[in-house]
Amino acid sequence: MTRGCDRLPVVVVAGMHGDARRTVVGQLLSMVPDSVALHHDLSRAAERGVVRRTVRDADGLVSEGETPLVNDCACCALREDLVPELERLAASGLTRLAVVELWDSVEPQGMAEIIAELGSGFLELAGVMTAVDPALVLPCLANGDDLGDAGLAVAPQDRRTVGDTWARQLEYPPVLVVVQDEEPTDEERALLRQLHPTARQVAAGTTELARMAFAGFDVAGAAAAQHPACSRLPQDAEEAGVGTLVWRRRRPFHPGRLYAALEDLACAAARSRGRFWLADRPDTLLAWDAAGGALCVESVGPWLASLPDAAWELESPVRTAAASLDWDPEHGDRCQHLVFTSPGLDRSGLEDLLDSCLLTDAEYAAGRAGWRTLPAAFDELLSPLS
Repeated sequence: MTRGCDRLPVVVVAGMHGDARRTVVGQLLSMVPDSVALHHDLSRAAERGVVRRTVRDADGLVSEGETPLVNDCACCALREDLVPELERLAASGLTRLAVVELWDSVEPQGMAEIIAELGSGFLELAGVMTAVDPALVLPCLANGDDLGDAGLAVAPQDRRTVGDTWARQLEYPPVLVVVQDEEPTDEERALLRQLHPTARQVAAGTTELARMAFAGFDVAGAAAAQHPACSRLPQDAEEAGVGTLVWRRRRPFHPGRLYAALEDLACAAARSRGRFWLADRPDTLLAWDAAGGALCVESVGPWLASLPDAAWELESPVRTAAASLDWDPEHGDRCQHLVFTSPGLDRSGLEDLLDSCLLTDAEYAAGRAGWRTLPAAFDELLSPLS
């Protein structure tokens, strides 16, 4: 079969659950004639200084090769080698679908954006999916180990954890492929639904899997959905012992009390995320991202309410629309919007703890001049000027 001048469809398959991921890739190769799978094995990159690349089809190994590390980074080598390999397949005109099987700790967002940008002339990003073993969702999410300790780091400076890496693999794609040896429990199903309620869940081995490989993918829309300022966070839910608490307030946090509560809040749920603001940094939009007891707090720029009207034209339509829909007469788009998901979630205790970290009536009445005198407790996590 030849494809002429058509762009080569590419589907990215991610996932930390290696057996599930390999099962999905094998099924795609069997279901879609003239398909091939590319995989870069990063497991021994640091030891050998190279990344091993394999290309296979439904009948087995087609070719293999090695590419050297780039800047001592295995993931960088993958980026440098992947698009040229896909370009070669596209030029041959013999491949109907290229399946990019990512290594265990490689996140799909970065690879999807690279393929869309560098391969726009000859590649079509036709789908992004993560393979999931329902029984492993919670153990991976609750794992706060550094990737380096787990043998999964892609570079010496890789400081990600198992839990937060798995969370991003799970929450980015529009399709989750469920691979199961046994029927998932009600709790496993509920957890998966609440972590990514908008995802289409597809059972491995079904014809729907092949259809989803060609369903199309909106890179810009997926990026907007992950941005803390306008991310599509889960809704409040309670099912099979799994709860999702959506906590929204307008009043700012007291920096000292919130900082003192960080450890308890990070450990209060298997997964939490969202955006928030501090009284002593009223113009800074802060992102909250926690999994496995490990919390990342970072500045992601200004709230739109702190910018002149003309600056709005420089922002994405998605962000300005989200801000307009959630606008408060006093605080604009500033808000506390945190979402906690976990089995056995202590809703009332969590709400009480969060509420206790807000400014009191007297503190709030002091206004911005008074807020700036509060202890700068987050300076060791954030730049003093952010």
